[in-house]
Amino acid sequence: MTYAPPEPKPSSPADIASAAEAVADEIVFLEGPQSRLRELQMLFRTARDFLRGFRILHFVGPCVTVFGSARFKEGHPYYEMSREVGAALARVGFTVMTGGGPGVMEGANRGAKEAGGRSVGCNIRLPLEQDANPYLDEWVDCHYFFVRKVLLLKYSYAFVVMPGGFGTLDELSEALTLIQTKKIDDFPVVLMGRDYWTPFLDMCHRMLEAGTISAADLDLMLVTDSVDEAMAHIESRAVVKFGLTRRSRPKPSILLGERPREPMPAGPVAGSRP
Repeated sequence: MTYAPPEPKPSSPADIASAAEAVADEIVFLEGPQSRLRELQMLFRTARDFLRGFRILHFVGPCVTVFGSARFKEGHPYYEMSREVGAALARVGFTVMTGGGPGVMEGANRGAKEAGGRSVGCNIRLPLEQDANPYLDEWVDCHYFFVRKVLLLKYSYAFVVMPGGFGTLDELSEALTLIQTKKIDDFPVVLMGRDYWTPFLDMCHRMLEAGTISAADLDLMLVTDSVDEAMAHIESRAVVKFGLTRRSRPKPSILLGERPREPMPAGPVAGSRP
């Protein structure tokens, strides 16, 4: 099935100005102490971002997050690989979550939609490069990068890492660190594209030789070119391990002001994530 998305709307000057304001605000946030009022405003804005994300993503079901570059366009091998990954994850029953932007993120969301699955994103407001892609059922626009990273990690039982740049390395390192330090359970981490990730693996072996990581840390990752191998790994290390079963997902509560949404395909659901 080929999913035909709506025509993307070009960013308006107001949208660009709003994104530029968000970037400028984050620069101020990281500049050090501000006035008490300014810091209180930042605290409320952070809480607002989290609350909006929690309310929207509460109902999407267990996810697998796909990380990767915004710069690979349709037709690029990594875009098409990501599209295959998204479709395969949807067939397993997972909601596919990405950073909501173009490139391999779009590819994963697109594959999920074409396979009849659920597709969500956590977009970041930037003045250039990133608008939410048109293959999302639900998405959250985040003001701060750190809020976005929390949301991308919070709802997922596995992480698939496509080729990418600094942002992708940051997300990969964050996931591995949280698993290594047991802040989250040992969810599967799959790196797609063996040739691309070979230098990263070489660096990991150098860290092992230097004693900065342990041999067990290398076992946290599966590196493969095979979508089938990736899905088998995720099924054994997530679906089977955490006892996920297919059943209906929770419904929004009108009493809490949660708006009804389109019915979602049944997927794996657990009482709570470890």
